[in-house]
Amino acid sequence: MKVLKVPARTIAVFVLPCLLLYVCLVFVPIIVSVYTGLLKWDGLTASTFIGLGNFKDMFFNDPVFWPSVRRTLLYAVASMIEIPLCLFMAILLNRYLRKGNTLVSIYFTPVILSVVIIGQLWKTVYNPTSMGGMLNGVLVSLGLDSWTHNWLTEPKIAMFALYFVSLWQYFGYHLLIQYTGVQNIPDELYEAAKIDGADGFKADRYITLPLIVPIFKISIVLAFIGSLQAFDLVMVMTGGGPAHATDVISTHMYTSSFGSFKYGYGSAIATFLVVVCLVFTGFINTIFNRIERKFN
Repeated sequence: MKVLKVPARTIAVFVLPCLLLYVCLVFVPIIVSVYTGLLKWDGLTASTFIGLGNFKDMFFNDPVFWPSVRRTLLYAVASMIEIPLCLFMAILLNRYLRKGNTLVSIYFTPVILSVVIIGQLWKTVYNPTSMGGMLNGVLVSLGLDSWTHNWLTEPKIAMFALYFVSLWQYFGYHLLIQYTGVQNIPDELYEAAKIDGADGFKADRYITLPLIVPIFKISIVLAFIGSLQAFDLVMVMTGGGPAHATDVISTHMYTSSFGSFKYGYGSAIATFLVVVCLVFTGFINTIFNRIERKFN
């Protein structure tokens, strides 16, 4: 079969516009943010170059910064808990249901809803009054009055309430990814394994799991990096409160920039967040590349 050789100039014509757009929308803002992080600037008056002063204040003088980093990392770790469950459910749907696509579509519904709608919905569920709050109302009706809480205003509980909402919202998203990956595995492999005596979950161990690793990695990266950038759901439901108990890196960056008018300091936090996302993306890819080589 003859392979057509495409001229480099033709490739450039198609690639360069997208590349320029990507550079303008991604790399240029990152560079500007890094530079702004070196300034003392309120966004209105003239700026002053202070070098690494903002980063020094961020690491050593900001009492909110490190707790927000810890909560962000916990948020990212919690977001990955549901992915093995999604894979297990995808395997069951693919094996035992002929119309699994319909059920997956139903689970996907929260993903297409606005975050504002989801936030307001769950604020109603978490409402602390037994009459207005569905969760506390159910607990009271079951005689579990001692289990009721002010779910979004108690510092020790509020963040876990947000974790649950995020898991609920994106369960269908990761289920769809895993289900699509499982469906793309050729049936011939399972039939051959069945002849050799490997059926059911034994076949999943030697066929499904090795072949689903690249798809599983996609879900892990999307969940982890997406949670590192968590902002909208937190702002809608708690605004970072009570008393910064649900502040994550993005909300702390927002309040520093637009609440305290410290744009230079907010840009330093944004730069830190970009570096963290890049580091963890590389770390996750390295781990899964080793896993893929092990299976291969």
